[in-house]
Amino acid sequence: MLNEDMVLICEAEKGGDPTVITVNCPDKTGLGCDLCRIILLFGLSISKGDVITDGRWCYIVLWVRGKPTTNWNLLKKRLLEVCPSYFSTTGIEYYTLENQESIPLYVFLLKFWCSYDHKGLLHDVTEVLCQLELTIKRVKISTAPDGRRMHLFFVTDTRKMLHTTERKEETILHLKTVLRDTFISCEIELSGPEVAACSHNSLHLPSGITVDIFNLEASEGYQSRYSYPISIVMDNNLSPSHTFIQIHCLDHKGLLYDIMRTLKDYNIQVSYGRFFAKSKGNCEVDLFITQTDGRKIMDPNKQNALCSRLKMELSCPLRIVIGSRGPDTELMVANLVELSSWGRPLVFYDITHALKILNIDIFSVEIGRHMIQDREWEVYRILLDECDCSPLPRNKIEEGVKNTLMG
Repeated sequence: MLNEDMVLICEAEKGGDPTVITVNCPDKTGLGCDLCRIILLFGLSISKGDVITDGRWCYIVLWVRGKPTTNWNLLKKRLLEVCPSYFSTTGIEYYTLENQESIPLYVFLLKFWCSYDHKGLLHDVTEVLCQLELTIKRVKISTAPDGRRMHLFFVTDTRKMLHTTERKEETILHLKTVLRDTFISCEIELSGPEVAACSHNSLHLPSGITVDIFNLEASEGYQSRYSYPISIVMDNNLSPSHTFIQIHCLDHKGLLYDIMRTLKDYNIQVSYGRFFAKSKGNCEVDLFITQTDGRKIMDPNKQNALCSRLKMELSCPLRIVIGSRGPDTELMVANLVELSSWGRPLVFYDITHALKILNIDIFSVEIGRHMIQDREWEVYRILLDECDCSPLPRNKIEEGVKNTLMG
């Protein structure tokens, strides 16, 4: 099989029809999670899915819906990058991914000045950076005495080309286009090693916000505000070699990703799976799974732990809290990081989009990661600019941000 045939994309012939993505490649634990993360990153939703594997080779079909501007060729390239090499199953060691030279993802500092902030400017910049495949790691905004705004974006480049003059010029040109007459200057440089160090455990939790909301079982009061009806059934009698899990729940943005990343963190292998989004937002998921040793999950404690974790992840994949930082209003959004260190895609994009719709300006932003209760969390702290004479109630802001993040 040719490498490019591992991923095939059949675009919808008419509006309203789904695009069909077929992946036919060697299998690995967590492959479904990696594929779903990329599909979510491109702003697509999965309406139906089927997966089957024999433990060495897998066949996956996903029906997706999204924006008409989706770059399908680029999506195919990104999906191919997470597929294990065909040669990994042939015994030809030279061609395995481990022997291919790996270029590290360096962190770059993108610093630009604006004469003033127009409504939704930060979202417009975030959208451009997403289109350029620049991943935002940290953001810091400062206001000078004369009213000028300095924006510091610490980013990594998926294309691993930001060190080149051509890639820097492309990025600056796109920023000039979106910033229009507010643009003053822009610089891009490689950041020092201290940036990577301070991105972990660098933020203090906002006052009034306790570690209770980061509890993997979620505090009862918080969960009651955001949870959805979820049914999870586990059965070991339907298959002689697999544990069966059936999930019934309401759909939300990244639902299949939330399921697959949870299974990946538990080192669970999906041998057969079916996902279907029904009418009125209801979803049904059937999975036949095994542990890393190829056996069923027979231990009742392990079964309960997995079911509880899945229920928590599907009911509260993100923590959203409105609080106070001194006299100001602060929005905090947090999401659990995969054990493989990947964060949830497009969280900052959705936050800025929601605030733009609500006509709320952003005064400052801090993004960092915390180790809380032995798990890593990505935490977004957004200080809101409440200069408006008639600010929205905090519960309306929280609801608007939640609706955008959850779709």
